[in-house]
Amino acid sequence: MALLSTHALDFERPIIELEKKITELKALSATGSVDVSAEIGKLEKKAKKLQSEIFTDLTRWQRVQLSRHPGRPYFLDYVQALFTDYCELAGDRAFAEDAALIGGFARFDGQPVLVLGHQKGRSTKENMVRNFGMPRPEGYRKARRLMELAERFERPILTFVDTSGAYPGIGSEERGQAEAIAVNLEVMAALKVPIISTVVGEGGSGGALAIGVGNRVLMLENSTYSVISPEGCSSILYRDASKAERAAESLKLTAKDLKAFEVIDEVLPEPAGGAHRDPAATAQTVGAALRRHLQQLRVLKPSALVADRYRKFRAMGVFAGAAERA
Repeated sequence: MALLSTHALDFERPIIELEKKITELKALSATGSVDVSAEIGKLEKKAKKLQSEIFTDLTRWQRVQLSRHPGRPYFLDYVQALFTDYCELAGDRAFAEDAALIGGFARFDGQPVLVLGHQKGRSTKENMVRNFGMPRPEGYRKARRLMELAERFERPILTFVDTSGAYPGIGSEERGQAEAIAVNLEVMAALKVPIISTVVGEGGSGGALAIGVGNRVLMLENSTYSVISPEGCSSILYRDASKAERAAESLKLTAKDLKAFEVIDEVLPEPAGGAHRDPAATAQTVGAALRRHLQQLRVLKPSALVADRYRKFRAMGVFAGAAERA
């Protein structure tokens, strides 16, 4: 509750205030000095109704805020909840280790897999180490090395996307950030093992797509996936970063939007109030989806997996010829 209270979003505050009152009344009731069970019941009913009203009709900007909530489960939380025997592998064998994009081999339901994901920090110190989940070129080159290793040993690849974007610093550009991302797209397109990518928070630009070329692309209900952040978009289009809310509506970056555009394959429901309200339940939902899709992909031959991925991404987008525009 402390983390939720500290980082409460504006539209969450009425619910959290009610929950505080409920907690206080329960503590009072536990002393046995007064019976407030009836009042607790009324407040719990009111909180549930309010939560339903607020979260049933969220705007795109509100979902952007939820996708960034610091209480949301991160990559390592999913690793702990869903996988066993996780062995992290480090370094790109060229320059350095990148703690913003990590991965290694693990077991999922007893079967060996490769898991990769962006990792943010919970505190300022952790975020400095993780670079706020924004990988540098060495992170993407490490990911490519691990994915090629997974193909060599015929291990399915499960990626978890959660980044505002690749780190745009001078050092990153000097070391070939764009090239590292581009090569990852090329390599992932040709890998002969099943690939499932799940957007669990922010899916920002090429920094997200660099580990997002999967046979199946899934998104949590309150995650986002876009070519640019709303703030970046508003700065470019409107010359005003404060118009991020307007930009978010134009970008259509929610899971529901992208499912309608057939960019993703499935929207994974979150617990009432968002993934940060019940990380364990969220992990169970993600695990069930991975299990189902992996079962479908395991029966495909290597050449069929590559062809399936090719068809999926080639089919994206709508193009109009000159005659149609006229």
